[in-house]
Amino acid sequence: MNVHATALAKAHQFDQQTSAFAGDVIDDLSQHPKRLSPKYFYDAAGSELFEQITLLPEYYPTRTELGILRDRGGEIADITPKGAALVEFGAGATTKVRLLLERCEFAAYVPVDISGDFLNAQADALRKDFPSLEVHPVAADFTAPFALPADIAGRPKVGFFPGSTLGNFEPHEACGFLRRAREILGDGARMIIGVDLEKNERVLYDAYNDAAGVTARFNLNVLVRINRELGGNFDISAFMHRSIYNRERYRIEMHLISKKAQNVRVLGRSFSFRPGESIHTESSYKYSLERFTALARGTGWKVEESWTDPAKMFSVHALAASD
Repeated sequence: MNVHATALAKAHQFDQQTSAFAGDVIDDLSQHPKRLSPKYFYDAAGSELFEQITLLPEYYPTRTELGILRDRGGEIADITPKGAALVEFGAGATTKVRLLLERCEFAAYVPVDISGDFLNAQADALRKDFPSLEVHPVAADFTAPFALPADIAGRPKVGFFPGSTLGNFEPHEACGFLRRAREILGDGARMIIGVDLEKNERVLYDAYNDAAGVTARFNLNVLVRINRELGGNFDISAFMHRSIYNRERYRIEMHLISKKAQNVRVLGRSFSFRPGESIHTESSYKYSLERFTALARGTGWKVEESWTDPAKMFSVHALAASD
């Protein structure tokens, strides 16, 4: 965040989380080309829209990953320390983590997410269904360093990072996240992580351009959030969703495209758009098993086990902290 964006955010007397949002938005819309961080998709409305996306027929990652976790749950349990604390980075709905909680003997669960209200609601539901499980939600940006609750200090730690969210990071950011996760979880840690695999481009295109338009609403919701929380005046109808596959970089790119020449104001700053100009909101990198193994090895982890579905659409990996 630059000093001008920081001062602008503080001048509006926001809380710390909203000030960070404000500073990032001002910085990112000032770039050429313009961008917005995908971590700001997930306010309450965005989190709900994403849960709808996971149920779409075109969107294969969630159901495929669930199938792997369900089929391989026993093997995951065999390599998971009994009495460990499970720390989920970017916790959303509890469908996936419940599969681990049912099969593995975890003593505590620490969901970490930037959307505090959604996080607490999910935590309350888990406490009812798993009364012997300690649940310690942490409202934090999981892409930055954060402190684990003191209550789990003496327990072995297992990280959980499902949903191919690693692919939303640029490669250097993915390396940074995995290094930070190893530091946060500590020596002897393990991690269960979902990674989307390279595949037919048409399958990828359809997954991010669904016929029902839910992904489009999810993408546009970040502008709705800027209007609501930062006093922006985006005309939502003047932007459209577009997803493309960049084959040179092995990634899907999501964009918001300006339909016309227009000016938008956020926190007193004016941003001009040309017709067809893009705000790049998300990248979703796809990996081969070999490229992910090399990435993990370079960040202080070793791959203990890797599982895929029969069609090799998706992968789940068990990592162990290396010496």
